[in-house]
Amino acid sequence: MALRATIYKADLHIADGDRHYYGSHSCTVARHPSETDERLMVRLLAYAINADAEDTLAFTKGLSEADEPDLWRKDLTGSIQTWIEIGQPDERRLLKACGRADRVVVYCYGHASDIWWNGIRNKLERTRNLNVVYFPSTATQELGRLAQRTMDLHVNVQDGELYVTAPGGEVTVSPQIWR
Repeated sequence: MALRATIYKADLHIADGDRHYYGSHSCTVARHPSETDERLMVRLLAYAINADAEDTLAFTKGLSEADEPDLWRKDLTGSIQTWIEIGQPDERRLLKACGRADRVVVYCYGHASDIWWNGIRNKLERTRNLNVVYFPSTATQELGRLAQRTMDLHVNVQDGELYVTAPGGEVTVSPQIWR
């Protein structure tokens, strides 16, 4: 019998002083059986960083679907405006995404991220619509500890720093822009 996804519900309250965006979003996220709490929380953080008033950002089938990113934003015609990957995708996947979307963002995390990035960065030189952001692994591990089936998360963004507060604690994330 195949394992099924676990459903998580999160109320995200976002105060992004850098972008002047303030809003609340109720998110229902399916956690794939092979996905960790840490990765789930990084997906929610990526959502918070990219959320907007139009509410066009959406979670996809993620790990269950090879041709979709973890999150994306589409316009009314179905064209992909923003393609968001979590983790360390291979260069072929990123090149394909850069051809399909106006903007591609990778949020990588974990101890081996620098090895991954140094291994593929030269192969991605010709892409002009790719951004790579690294979340320090100590912060993402702390985020993973905040994961619960029902969450109330407050994400404050100020001067590039992310402050995540939940009933179980708080975490400061200092993203590094690699590209």
